[in-house]
Amino acid sequence: MESLLSGLLQPTNQGFSWREFANSDAADLLVTWVGVLLGAWLANFIAKRVILRGVHALVGRTKAQWDDQLVKRGVFHKLSHLAPALVFYYTATELFPGDERTVWSNLLMRLATVWMIFAGARSLASFLDVLVDLAQRDDKIRGKPLRSYAQVIKLLLWLTVGIVGVATMMDKSPMALLTGLGAMTAIILLVFKDSILGFVASIQMAGYDMVRVGDWVEMPKYGADGDVIEISLNTVKIQNWDKTISTVPTYAFMSDSFKNWRGMAESGGRRIKRALSIDMRSVHLLEDEDIQALRKVQYIDAYLQKKSEEVAAWNQEHGFDLDCPVNGRRLTNLGTFRAYVESYLRNHPQIHKDMTFLVRQLPPSAEGVPIEIYVFSSEQRWAHYEAIIADIFDHLLAVLPEFGLSVYQRLSGSDIQRALKEVGNKEFLRNQ
Repeated sequence: MESLLSGLLQPTNQGFSWREFANSDAADLLVTWVGVLLGAWLANFIAKRVILRGVHALVGRTKAQWDDQLVKRGVFHKLSHLAPALVFYYTATELFPGDERTVWSNLLMRLATVWMIFAGARSLASFLDVLVDLAQRDDKIRGKPLRSYAQVIKLLLWLTVGIVGVATMMDKSPMALLTGLGAMTAIILLVFKDSILGFVASIQMAGYDMVRVGDWVEMPKYGADGDVIEISLNTVKIQNWDKTISTVPTYAFMSDSFKNWRGMAESGGRRIKRALSIDMRSVHLLEDEDIQALRKVQYIDAYLQKKSEEVAAWNQEHGFDLDCPVNGRRLTNLGTFRAYVESYLRNHPQIHKDMTFLVRQLPPSAEGVPIEIYVFSSEQRWAHYEAIIADIFDHLLAVLPEFGLSVYQRLSGSDIQRALKEVGNKEFLRNQ
């Protein structure tokens, strides 16, 4: 081809002749190239502007959802890139003259083949994304790490495309290249270490059902506390409650500890575990008049009647001298308050009655004697759950004085100022 063009463009004594050029092989070759280029452009135009638009219009009229995903992921658009490659592939033998035809046409055909392989691989990769999108609409498999599996298939796909593409350009068998890659296994394992670990971890996570998309997980080591929004081959994305995104390596869920709150969500309840610290100096025995006053509280009227009869029978049976308060059994304001809290919670409409229900006294400490509530709310939504806790403890703090109890609270600056003021007032009155 170079000799033909150089001979054509070589100057002659008579100058350049358009008639001779039109009748020459170079003109035929130029027309062929222009025709092929126009044909490739026309094929690309028809594929994208006519066929692709027609497909999109047809998809828009159907009620099915899967074809919409094909359009959204660009499967048809990427397939349209095959059109110009096919034109070059089937016209390659007509684009080169003489003895050079075989060499150059084969090279062009190999380039067109690689082009088609690459376009087909891109379409297949997008089709895998479509399958993942459709599968995640099913509640049974929505939480599975499907995207991780799709990424593994894509990785194998592009490795295959790379090997086949290089083999095609070199006009060699792909098996010959695969044989040579055996010596690079160690390098491949090093380069794809995270991908391999992530793939193994994804299989284990799916097999043991450890993490699903939508689970609330906590991983303090990585500062993650929120909902899992994506499980991929190498990373798990967690949207924290402050709307930030934490990215955790997939294999970390197998090697490190984490907390999954899915069990709480599936149980139908959410734990309330909180304590009131009672000032031990306010704890005392109840007198008869105290008991009669507290019997006006409806939640503990039956309890006080039953308990008073039980205590009286016990004391009479054992012959205790009740003139001394220490002798025999007696009711206390703290025990009565604990019974009130339990009855109050059992009558609370948003406390789960079929799950752990416990109102207990914890060991006394320098900060008083704690009365701990360990129950489950039937409301799991965060804001509503917190509102229930606040309402419960607002009420308990307000009714404590009715039982002659006071909550423990450390001294503050205002307490010290009040005490100093009272001391100063007493000194002033004494000096008058």
